[in-house]
Amino acid sequence: MWNQPKAVYAVAFACVVSFMGIGLVDPILPAIASQLHASPSQVTLLFTSYLVVTAVAMLGTNAVSSRIGAKKTLIGGLVLIVVFAALAGSAGSIGGIVGFRAGWGLGNALFIATSLAVIVSSATGGFAGAIILYETALGVGIAVGPLLGGILGSISWRGPFYGVSVLMLIALIATVFFLPATPKPEHPTSLTAPIRALRHRGLLTMGLAALFYNWAFFTMLGYAPFPMKLSAIKLGLVFFGWGIFVALFAVFGAPRLQRRFGTAPTLYVALAAFAVDLAIIAIWPTNRTVLICAVIAAGIMIGINNTLTTQAVMVISPVERPVASAAYGFVRFIGGGLAPYAAGKLVEHFNLHVPFAIAAGSALVAAALLSTAHRTLQNADKGMDEDGHSVAGADEDQLVAGEFGDEFGGAAGAIDDFERAHERVDSATNK
Repeated sequence: MWNQPKAVYAVAFACVVSFMGIGLVDPILPAIASQLHASPSQVTLLFTSYLVVTAVAMLGTNAVSSRIGAKKTLIGGLVLIVVFAALAGSAGSIGGIVGFRAGWGLGNALFIATSLAVIVSSATGGFAGAIILYETALGVGIAVGPLLGGILGSISWRGPFYGVSVLMLIALIATVFFLPATPKPEHPTSLTAPIRALRHRGLLTMGLAALFYNWAFFTMLGYAPFPMKLSAIKLGLVFFGWGIFVALFAVFGAPRLQRRFGTAPTLYVALAAFAVDLAIIAIWPTNRTVLICAVIAAGIMIGINNTLTTQAVMVISPVERPVASAAYGFVRFIGGGLAPYAAGKLVEHFNLHVPFAIAAGSALVAAALLSTAHRTLQNADKGMDEDGHSVAGADEDQLVAGEFGDEFGGAAGAIDDFERAHERVDSATNK
């Protein structure tokens, strides 16, 4: 499995750096606020611009990659990340960083939309081996991102931005030289396909539930660093612990819990536990020990929820998986993008307890919305979409694991490509 072409390792390395971006900025948020004389709500716009642009870009990433091919889309995304991460590090105002972070989000959406598909098509050892490589890359990225942000942020808040730019430049050069040209898909994807897909009740319900869940998630991720009042390196260590739990429970915990208890019961318990965790933060937001322990523990629920909700969406939706993933991602990341900024404003107008109390309630709303699709989730465990049709590959262990990192539709497209390739081989063999 580890004896792979250079192209696979080039893209896998880029995946590590890409997923670092999720928690990279957490350790430097207080430093940016202090040195650029910005309020916490202004600084949280780093999350808002990144995620909102990413959400909107999701509607078009499949349309782009289906017309120009995976390699060109991948390289385009890498170029944007290199440029905008460096510009963010060079910015002299909070407005500049926020704007350049938006460009970074666009590049990341283009990159992740095709990264797993490229790894699957280039890797030796089959689909399962490619999924394990991808899981390893994104698990390392999510866990190491905050730690790297803390280490470089202890030197300067500009350090993490420059660090990502340099690492992505290395990945870009390796991808250009080592990755062979990739063929275009058989047919282009319509730009409006993700919006039309939301007409399906199951997909819309899952998306709305994820919107409320992501509101809770990114309230914690985007605002919890401020009341901790820790140095950049210590904040990096806290969110490193959080990232470890996210990765472990997403890759290993979620599939096992799903097999034992089913998707719906596991999600209800995970969301309820997350609500309790956020309620604890809301009650004691200035108790540093409680806050740190609650944030790290939240990684368990977040890892479980991220994997199982995305995997369920891929099964229940009666449209192509990349389209379903784009539609779902668009809805959920709107909530994630708006939450940190709203948290800052709520603290300014009320107090520190309010945003986390609302986040706890938001997690419960997500669970309530999911309960309205209980039968649909049960059918998903049986490998059927919301219309009762059997879904190819829904019973494969790799499907659940691969959806962990499918924030932008990459895993969905890779799974579909893999299945179509096997269908063509089987068809040729039967002839």
